[in-house]
Amino acid sequence: MKKNSNRLNRVDEEIKKHISHIIANDLKNSNITGLISVTKVKVTPDLKFAKVYVSILNAKNTKETLKALKNASGFVRSKLAQEINLRITPEIIFELDDSMEYGARIDSILKDIMKDIKPEE
Repeated sequence: MKKNSNRLNRVDEEIKKHISHIIANDLKNSNITGLISVTKVKVTPDLKFAKVYVSILNAKNTKETLKALKNASGFVRSKLAQEINLRITPEIIFELDDSMEYGARIDSILKDIMKDIKPEE
Protein backbone atom coordinates (compact mmCIF):
# COMPACT_ATOMS: atom_id res chain seq x y z
CA MET A 1 0.00 0.00 0.00
CA LYS A 2 2.80 2.42 0.91
CA LYS A 3 4.44 2.05 -2.50
CA ASN A 4 1.11 2.77 -4.20
CA SER A 5 0.56 6.01 -2.25
CA ASN A 6 4.06 7.17 -3.26
CA ARG A 7 3.13 6.54 -6.89
CA LEU A 8 -0.12 8.48 -6.47
CA ASN A 9 1.78 11.40 -4.93
CA ARG A 10 4.16 11.42 -7.90
CA VAL A 11 1.21 11.32 -10.30
CA ASP A 12 -0.46 14.18 -8.36
CA GLU A 13 2.67 16.33 -8.63
CA GLU A 14 3.22 15.52 -12.30
CA ILE A 15 -0.39 16.37 -13.19
CA LYS A 16 -0.21 19.56 -11.10
CA LYS A 17 2.90 20.69 -12.99
CA HIS A 18 1.39 19.97 -16.42
CA ILE A 19 -2.01 21.53 -15.68
CA SER A 20 -0.33 24.69 -14.35
CA HIS A 21 1.56 24.91 -17.63
CA ILE A 22 -1.58 24.26 -19.73
CA ILE A 23 -3.59 26.93 -17.87
CA ALA A 24 -0.77 29.46 -18.20
CA ASN A 25 0.09 28.84 -21.86
CA ASP A 26 -2.66 27.03 -23.76
CA LEU A 27 -6.02 28.28 -22.48
CA LYS A 28 -7.29 31.15 -24.61
CA ASN A 29 -10.59 32.11 -22.97
CA SER A 30 -11.50 35.72 -22.26
CA ASN A 31 -13.54 34.64 -19.21
CA ILE A 32 -10.43 33.24 -17.53
CA THR A 33 -8.94 36.27 -15.81
CA GLY A 34 -6.57 36.93 -12.95
CA LEU A 35 -3.71 34.91 -11.57
CA ILE A 36 -4.61 31.24 -11.47
CA SER A 37 -2.39 28.85 -9.60
CA VAL A 38 -2.90 25.15 -9.13
CA THR A 39 -2.46 24.60 -5.39
CA LYS A 40 -3.09 20.86 -5.17
CA VAL A 41 -4.11 17.86 -7.25
CA LYS A 42 -5.70 14.77 -5.75
CA VAL A 43 -6.06 11.75 -8.06
CA THR A 44 -8.36 8.85 -7.16
CA PRO A 45 -6.54 5.51 -6.73
CA ASP A 46 -8.10 4.17 -9.96
CA LEU A 47 -6.83 7.28 -11.85
CA LYS A 48 -10.31 7.99 -13.24
CA PHE A 49 -10.70 11.43 -11.63
CA ALA A 50 -8.36 14.23 -10.62
CA LYS A 51 -9.56 17.01 -8.35
CA VAL A 52 -7.59 20.10 -9.24
CA TYR A 53 -7.64 22.83 -6.59
CA VAL A 54 -7.03 26.28 -8.03
CA SER A 55 -6.47 29.62 -6.37
CA ILE A 56 -7.78 32.58 -8.34
CA LEU A 57 -6.43 36.00 -7.44
CA ASN A 58 -7.20 39.40 -9.00
CA ALA A 59 -9.89 37.97 -11.27
CA LYS A 60 -12.64 40.20 -12.64
CA ASN A 61 -15.12 37.57 -11.56
CA THR A 62 -13.93 34.49 -9.66
CA LYS A 63 -17.13 32.52 -10.31
CA GLU A 64 -16.95 33.18 -14.05
CA THR A 65 -13.29 32.19 -14.14
CA LEU A 66 -13.98 28.94 -12.28
CA LYS A 67 -16.94 28.21 -14.59
CA ALA A 68 -14.75 28.83 -17.66
CA LEU A 69 -12.08 26.51 -16.23
CA LYS A 70 -14.69 23.80 -15.68
CA ASN A 71 -15.91 24.25 -19.26
CA ALA A 72 -12.31 23.90 -20.49
CA SER A 73 -11.67 20.73 -18.49
CA GLY A 74 -12.09 18.53 -21.59
CA PHE A 75 -9.47 20.56 -23.46
CA VAL A 76 -7.15 20.46 -20.44
CA ARG A 77 -7.61 16.68 -20.21
CA SER A 78 -6.78 16.15 -23.90
CA LYS A 79 -3.66 18.35 -23.63
CA LEU A 80 -2.67 16.44 -20.49
CA ALA A 81 -3.08 13.12 -22.34
CA GLN A 82 -0.61 14.37 -24.99
CA GLU A 83 1.96 15.46 -22.42
CA ILE A 84 1.79 12.76 -19.78
CA ASN A 85 2.08 9.02 -20.32
CA LEU A 86 -0.65 7.34 -18.29
CA ARG A 87 -2.82 4.39 -19.30
CA ILE A 88 -5.88 6.38 -18.22
CA THR A 89 -5.95 10.17 -18.33
CA PRO A 90 -8.12 11.22 -15.38
CA GLU A 91 -11.21 13.34 -15.79
CA ILE A 92 -10.39 16.84 -14.49
CA ILE A 93 -12.58 18.35 -11.78
CA PHE A 94 -11.73 21.95 -10.92
CA GLU A 95 -12.37 23.09 -7.34
CA LEU A 96 -11.80 26.55 -5.89
CA ASP A 97 -9.12 26.67 -3.20
CA ASP A 98 -9.65 29.85 -1.24
CA SER A 99 -7.00 29.09 1.39
CA MET A 100 -4.68 31.78 -0.02
CA GLU A 101 -7.46 34.34 0.18
CA TYR A 102 -8.32 33.10 3.67
CA GLY A 103 -4.66 33.37 4.72
CA ALA A 104 -4.43 36.93 3.39
CA ARG A 105 -7.58 37.87 5.33
CA ILE A 106 -6.19 36.37 8.55
CA ASP A 107 -2.91 38.20 7.94
CA SER A 108 -4.63 41.57 7.57
CA ILE A 109 -6.72 40.94 10.73
CA LEU A 110 -3.54 40.10 12.66
CA LYS A 111 -1.86 43.29 11.41
CA ASP A 112 -4.86 45.33 12.59
CA ILE A 113 -4.72 43.68 16.02
CA MET A 114 -0.98 44.27 16.30
CA LYS A 115 -1.49 47.97 15.50
CA ASP A 116 -4.02 48.22 18.33
CA ILE A 117 -1.86 46.53 20.97
CA LYS A 118 1.41 48.24 20.14
CA PRO A 119 3.01 49.14 23.52
CA GLU A 120 3.00 52.79 24.51
CA GLU A 121 6.48 54.17 25.05
